[in-house]
Amino acid sequence: MSGSGRQHPFVEDRMARKPVTWYIATPADGIIEMSRRAGTPVNLADNIGQVIDHPNPCHNKWFDECDFSYFRMVKRVGEALEDTAIWPVAWPIRLWIVESVGETGNWSPRHYPYLLLAHQIRVIEETDPHQALGARGRDVLDVIHHQIPELAARWAADWTADPDGMSQRLWMWETCASLTSGSRQWAQSVAGSVSHSRREAAAQTWIEGLARSTVDQVLAHTDLDVSHGVRHYAYTRAVGLAVAAQHQARLDAYVLDALRGVDLDTPVPAAA
Repeated sequence: MSGSGRQHPFVEDRMARKPVTWYIATPADGIIEMSRRAGTPVNLADNIGQVIDHPNPCHNKWFDECDFSYFRMVKRVGEALEDTAIWPVAWPIRLWIVESVGETGNWSPRHYPYLLLAHQIRVIEETDPHQALGARGRDVLDVIHHQIPELAARWAADWTADPDGMSQRLWMWETCASLTSGSRQWAQSVAGSVSHSRREAAAQTWIEGLARSTVDQVLAHTDLDVSHGVRHYAYTRAVGLAVAAQHQARLDAYVLDALRGVDLDTPVPAAA
């Protein structure tokens, strides 16, 4: 420290950092799913502003002694749905801001720098759940709730009308790049890498699950014969559309169009 009493800039920067926000995701009833399965349900909705003690804390810190050994919270909201035991994937979920009380731990700070384990937490407040689906969670939900339901029936009809032709076009989309877009498999790999680097891997997993679930709901009410090919095609289109919405601001058109399968929406020219 200099004679003026001014602290080193690095020290000042660290002191100025914002406090960390920690999140826990639950199903719509507010109960931590792992606690329910362990037979000791913990309801965050009933304890806003309160400190909650873990009902059966593990003794070998910080390793799992049972499926629910401690409270798990994350500071990267896009990973809030990781390892929650919530199944099947469904919406809505609820998202809670919490803080740890007392001693905390981590399986591996190197591999899980966004994770914190504790035997006591304070429930601060409930927050918007769409954040758990990433920075563009609202846009993703719009695709899942409003676009996929309308498109899934059309995708199913396209496949049913020409299974062999659509199978060939699907293969081309999956594996081959075009002048306007890459292959779907390559684009999906790019999206997965971006999700991992942005700490939205759990968000992407849930987005894909919600997209498939929406397709299932549509196909359950269609008069078409829902073959394996129909379902696979509709799943793949829906997942690509939803993941493209997740990364709309991060990926260029070449990747986004590959995820969306835009070439599949162009009619095949009639034979001469």
